[in-house]
Amino acid sequence: MNAIEIHDLTKSFRGMYALDGLSMTVPIGSIYGFIGENGSGKSTTEKCICGHLVPDKGKITLFGKPYTDAGVRAKVGALIENTGCFPSSSVYANLMMQAINLGLKDRSGEIERVLKIVRMEDNARLTFKKCSLGMKQRIGIAMALLGDPALLILDEPINGLDTDGMRLMREILVDITKNYGCTVLISSHILGELEKIATHYGIIRQGKMIKEIAASEMDGRKRSYVSLKTRDTQAAYDLLRRGGYNVKSEEELRVYDVDDTTRLSAYLMQNGFAPSELKKHKIGLEEYYVSLMSDEVV
Repeated sequence: MNAIEIHDLTKSFRGMYALDGLSMTVPIGSIYGFIGENGSGKSTTEKCICGHLVPDKGKITLFGKPYTDAGVRAKVGALIENTGCFPSSSVYANLMMQAINLGLKDRSGEIERVLKIVRMEDNARLTFKKCSLGMKQRIGIAMALLGDPALLILDEPINGLDTDGMRLMREILVDITKNYGCTVLISSHILGELEKIATHYGIIRQGKMIKEIAASEMDGRKRSYVSLKTRDTQAAYDLLRRGGYNVKSEEELRVYDVDDTTRLSAYLMQNGFAPSELKKHKIGLEEYYVSLMSDEVV
């Protein structure tokens, strides 16, 4: 059983397909990074899962049950587009209104619990409009966590955050999955940040899922390369090509699939090209994504 299973999901607006036969599998306990360009269908998928939109056709199951099942719907928390808070009300008051709306019993206790999870327990009396963007995003997550959901759906929660805000958000999301047993589906354009926490990825294009892959599997596929700079990039490039190296010339030279950097450096120096900079890298999520979008998988 998986947290989310989608088969052949289709949704159109005025004859234009936002989702075109999309299938998707989100394992229980995962942080599933949902990736795609603007207009690819990410938000539409999330809204269909949450019941905000009715698909034209297809099947959605949550924890083995139809997504329309009232019992399973109670297990889903979501933050899509904005928090929906009242600007002049306090953080605590906004959470209390949501707790009442959900029919929770121990409302005060539940509010204290979610504020602690999102590191906002000292800001409960702060007026929402006085909160920073990062705080507002965390308040939205706190609202989505009311009622202790088993599945949390987040649409671009780290967009616009500064470095500290993104770091804190990463810590919260990992904490939610590891210590509270919640599965997280998160969409984001900031792939470098997503790469630090996601256990699985789904890559969508034009309403179709073009790739689902576990982070561990993708790590095993990543190619290594050495970036280097020399006094004459073009001449060094020609030399490396003649030497049988797989090299590309961009802002810097990239030499792929090199295990022995000492040997590479020695080869350059022996031919009069002492490298001024030489670093070993692995191709990350962003480059994997770009190559997949261009049908040139790295």
